[in-house]
Amino acid sequence: MDIKVDWNVIRRHFNKSFSSNFYVSVASVDVENNPTVTPIGSLFLNDNQTGFYFEKFPSKLPEHVMTNPKVCLLGVNSGRIFWLKGLFRGKFTDFPAMKLYGELGERRKATEKEINGLNRRMKATKGLKGNTYLWGKMEFVRDIKFTKAEKINLGKMTANL
Repeated sequence: MDIKVDWNVIRRHFNKSFSSNFYVSVASVDVENNPTVTPIGSLFLNDNQTGFYFEKFPSKLPEHVMTNPKVCLLGVNSGRIFWLKGLFRGKFTDFPAMKLYGELGERRKATEKEINGLNRRMKATKGLKGNTYLWGKMEFVRDIKFTKAEKINLGKMTANL
């Protein structure tokens, strides 16, 4: 995949992945070169091969960025109907999973526009107790600059994509 040419397809895929999972997986490497994965439920992709996530709960990613800022994000569309249709047809009509490679940037104060975007995304759960705990008082974001995208190959199921 070409990250610039296919960026809108990539953004749509990660939106679908978030809709079906409420998170994406972020792989990073610690100071001892051990791989680790962090679920992030607040990823946003901009229109220029960059993105950001709200950094309230992640404790390891901020540590890892000090020695190795490189990350790999995995977005999986886990929608049951999507998978059942694909299994019935013997092929997927859209990507079941994609990876994005990039580098974490600096932690910074979230803008009002970014906070409003998060509030819009979480609007459906606004009245629930857990919403306030998980997504209330989100103050800081970390930028990500993406350098490469990769679709997940599932043989004949994804050969047409």
